[in-house]
Amino acid sequence: MAEVWTVVVPVKRLSIAKSRLRGALPGVPHESLALALAADTVHAVRTCPEVAEVLVVTDDPRVAAEAGGAGARTLPDTPAAGLNAAFRHGAAAAGGGWVAGLTADLPALRPAELAAALRAVRAGPTGARRYLADAPGSGTVLLAAPPGVPLDPRFGGESAAAHTASGALPLTGDWPSLRRDVDTAHDLTAAARLGLGPHTAALCDAAVPAIGHPV
Repeated sequence: MAEVWTVVVPVKRLSIAKSRLRGALPGVPHESLALALAADTVHAVRTCPEVAEVLVVTDDPRVAAEAGGAGARTLPDTPAAGLNAAFRHGAAAAGGGWVAGLTADLPALRPAELAAALRAVRAGPTGARRYLADAPGSGTVLLAAPPGVPLDPRFGGESAAAHTASGALPLTGDWPSLRRDVDTAHDLTAAARLGLGPHTAALCDAAVPAIGHPV
């Protein structure tokens, strides 16, 4: 398998990240949970056989240190203008080639599922941007573009419909760990059923005396 993809993963400052998850693990600092989600996502992407480079866009020093330690390249969020601007900034720094934008809240992500999705993009219509909807179907977890085609991200709100309206084509594979982003405590429980990465799993285990394991 050729390592051809650059995957851009924007991560907000931990103090404002994943606000709907606040309090999901009693006794666990919220920033630690937000960091764990991002760390498990980045680690899974780094071990995906299709990925040549992971580029993390962030202004948070803890995120930058964790990502750099995992072998990702970090880039300051100099636009500081939201998620889509961060995706565009990272894609511009990727230097051409195959580029994908991925959300940073996929703690159950299996590298083999990401690889299958990226291979499906390359095998699909020439010149087409492709996106993968999240588990509920309204959001987006992955947006990919071939060389020479702008990523043109439309994340936020009903982003699956927005990406369709922008001309991107949907991916339809059955990749449950890739579709399972985590915005709420319910999402975290669903991700735990799939099998969490080590950082998030450790925090869930630490919360066992308070709430029991979320499975």
